[in-house]
Amino acid sequence: MTPTKNILAISGSTRRNSINESILAFIKAKYSGEVNVELFTGLDTLPHFNPDLDNEQAPAAVKAFRRLVRKADGVIICTPEYVFSLPGSLKNALEWMVSTIIFAKKPTALIVASGMGEKAFESLQLIMRTLEANFTNDTALLISGARSRFDDAGKPRDEPTAQQLDHAISSLVKLLNS
Repeated sequence: MTPTKNILAISGSTRRNSINESILAFIKAKYSGEVNVELFTGLDTLPHFNPDLDNEQAPAAVKAFRRLVRKADGVIICTPEYVFSLPGSLKNALEWMVSTIIFAKKPTALIVASGMGEKAFESLQLIMRTLEANFTNDTALLISGARSRFDDAGKPRDEPTAQQLDHAISSLVKLLNS
C-alpha cells in the first residue's frame, strides 16, 4: 500500500550531511512504508526575516517554503543547538511563519540532536507553541550526545536511542492519522 500522508522534514543545520540531516534521511528510509518524507534543503536560501516584506510580496523562496509546509500533512524538525540556542537559519525560517496560520494544528515532531541541546529544545518548543503546531511530549525528543548515539547514516547506535526515536516518529504518525 502506498503511503498517503506527507511529512516535510526540516534540518536545522545548513551543513550538508550533518547528523541532523542524516537522522532525517534515516527516518525517511525507515518509515517509507508508512509516510512519504520530503527533506527540505533550502533553509540557507531564505532571506533574513523582514516584517516589511512579510506580505503578499514576500520573497519567492519564502513563498515556496510556506507552500511546502502548507501542503505537508505533518512536519519533522531535527536541529542541533548552536551557542545554547536554535541555529539562526532555522529561527529565521520559523520567523517567516509567525504572521501565518500554516503551522496551526499541523502534526509536528521536534527533535533536538546535539551535544547538549536543552536550551534549543526549550526554545523550539516555545516557538512551535507560539505557531500553534500540534506536538506532544511524545513527539518532542531531546537527544544529547548525538554524535556518539548515531552513525554517519543517521542510524541509532544503541537500542535506547532507537526506541526513543521510534516512539517519537510513531507518535507523529498516530497524530497524522487521528
